[in-house]
Amino acid sequence: MAKKTKKIETPIDQRETFVSIQKSFADSDLSVEEKLKTLYALQQADTEIDKILQLRGELPLEVESLENEISELKGKSASISAQIDELNEKINESKHNIVECEAQLEKYRSQLENVANSREYDSLNKEIENQELLKAIAQKNIDESKAEIASKKMDLEEIREKTDVKNEDLKAKNTELATIVESTAAEEERLRAKRAVCAEKIDARTMSAYERIRNSCNNHLAVVSVFNGDSCGGCFNSIPPQRLIDISTNKKMIICEYCGRILVNPDFE
Repeated sequence: MAKKTKKIETPIDQRETFVSIQKSFADSDLSVEEKLKTLYALQQADTEIDKILQLRGELPLEVESLENEISELKGKSASISAQIDELNEKINESKHNIVECEAQLEKYRSQLENVANSREYDSLNKEIENQELLKAIAQKNIDESKAEIASKKMDLEEIREKTDVKNEDLKAKNTELATIVESTAAEEERLRAKRAVCAEKIDARTMSAYERIRNSCNNHLAVVSVFNGDSCGGCFNSIPPQRLIDISTNKKMIICEYCGRILVNPDFE
């Protein structure tokens, strides 16, 4: 019994264009004409979806940018608040040091009243000087920390004001975007369902080439009909007469020799 020959699938090359797949285009369960019509319907759906997305304009990016800015401001605010907490801890530590210094000073001054000799007297005075110096350093740390806290609180207030403004902007942008999305949601859903049906009928290699051409063109048109009877609907260059005849028969994939788009019969419109 003869064994069935298994067809070997060639891996999809992301650099493929319609020219690359031209020979294998007809190798499908769909007829060439049906495949061309499906591709054109897919392009039409994508074009209408693009119009809806264009209607939203830069709003989604603006919303995302505002959200990022607010997140950064919140991060700065949290960081400054943490720094203020550290400074308050430093103040409390310095206050504790001052209390200890005063206790030591009181002890040394009390001992001065009962010194036995000048050497002991000088030693106690030296300790008193050291404690006075430590007390002064602790007080300086307190004053500097309080000044720094005041400055950081001003920074926090400035950040809070900026955050409030950004939140108001975000609220307005979200409202505007939600209104547009709501008004186009049903149509977009219908178009995406239509797109999904078309995409399901197209093989992966052709789909990959379609997406690549679409992404490389400013107008995102990968499949176009003949324009004005004799020109490419994508780049508007003239199409040779023989190619126009081939396009009208719907029997093969015809590629624009200038821009690489698929050219289809204007009757598809």
